[in-house]
Amino acid sequence: MTQALKIRMAGITRDSIVDGPGIRTTFYVQGCPHHCPGCHNPETWPFEGGTWKTPEELFAVVKENPLCRGVTFSGGEPFAQAEALLPLARMLKSAGYELASYTGFLYEQLAGGTEAQRALLEQVDVLIDGPFLLAERSLELNFRGSRNQRVLNVRESLRQGRAVPETSGRWLGEY
Repeated sequence: MTQALKIRMAGITRDSIVDGPGIRTTFYVQGCPHHCPGCHNPETWPFEGGTWKTPEELFAVVKENPLCRGVTFSGGEPFAQAEALLPLARMLKSAGYELASYTGFLYEQLAGGTEAQRALLEQVDVLIDGPFLLAERSLELNFRGSRNQRVLNVRESLRQGRAVPETSGRWLGEY
């Protein structure tokens, strides 16, 4: 397998309950161009380091837990590795997993971004977009760190051609 078909990973959290509703697997990719002051994961900024994993290896990690029904891409910046993450995203969606992704980009940037970014965006169910802004930090928000970040319904956003907020109680903290 070529390096281009592998994902540079910073880490994996199994059984996460903070990166989206329910029991999830969270994949932290290595490398981020945003360098947000106050970032929760500054160790993921360098594009070197981490470990290389194939989409198949990461899919196998998700399948280990029969209670896991959701996967979250975090980082680092997942959309900086959009081409490499796309096969994994397709595997997850084909198997019925809910896919969420954090990004420091805005939805509008990704919708008009590279072909790979757009293709990955099309696989995502829920996008938490926007850079972390320390001045907007809040510990009272569900699944996001600062007030400027949006929780978006990607399918509806793509259909309407504009960013559409996610309205599911699961994502809003209404259980």
